[in-house]
Amino acid sequence: MSASTTQMHPGTEKFAGIEPIMNASDLVAGYLPGVNILNGCDLVCYPGELIGIIGPNGAGKSTLLKALFGLVKIHSGAVTLGGEDITNLKANKLVQAGVGFVPQTNNVFPSLTIEENLQMGMFLRPKKFAERLEYIYDLFPVLGDRRGQRAGSLSGGERQSVAMARALMMDPKVLLLDEPSAGLSPVRQDETFIRTRRINKAGVSVIMVEQNARRCLQICDRGYVLDQGRNAYSGTGRELADDPKVIELYLGTLAKDVDDSH
Repeated sequence: MSASTTQMHPGTEKFAGIEPIMNASDLVAGYLPGVNILNGCDLVCYPGELIGIIGPNGAGKSTLLKALFGLVKIHSGAVTLGGEDITNLKANKLVQAGVGFVPQTNNVFPSLTIEENLQMGMFLRPKKFAERLEYIYDLFPVLGDRRGQRAGSLSGGERQSVAMARALMMDPKVLLLDEPSAGLSPVRQDETFIRTRRINKAGVSVIMVEQNARRCLQICDRGYVLDQGRNAYSGTGRELADDPKVIELYLGTLAKDVDDSH
């Protein structure tokens, strides 16, 4: 990675000379030809980092994750994984390469049990199933206790746990999370953020899109603020949370809502 690229991402100075685990540069992407949602978006994630992506509705946050995972066509720009070009690679190839993805909705097989859902996460490496299952039940003890329960009967937070666990079965290098706290109660949201940080501390790099911007910035190492498909701001989670412009433009409404509730 060039030094000039590193300088574009505040907070990455300590990684000088280290290969990013994932790097997206100047991405232009969209669902339809000639209609772009991303308009020159950049993102870099180093080994062991938890990256948060925030911004207003329609900014392109989820589109960015889907582009990284081969679900949205990248028209120009490039994505690399450990220095290897993975631009527009199909999702199954990306899973094999070490990228996990947890969509916001429809992220479990409702008619299957918890354990069967986890088995679906290992269809590419069935011989490793027992070994990975032990690791997952250690990380998510409640899933082990309820392994025979159908996923469709679980609460939203529990389904989110199953979806995360299934994505982790393949031992990914990078885990992409799309709005993991969406639709959950405040208590379940907290549990999701704590679990995400725990997964990250266990050695998995995480790139997370979140509407709960303040909470996301509290737990992430670095963050990106997207607006109209471009990087508006980037920096450490603390820098962004304390930045007057970020507060005014992106966190102000949330801060007022919190103040009004007390």
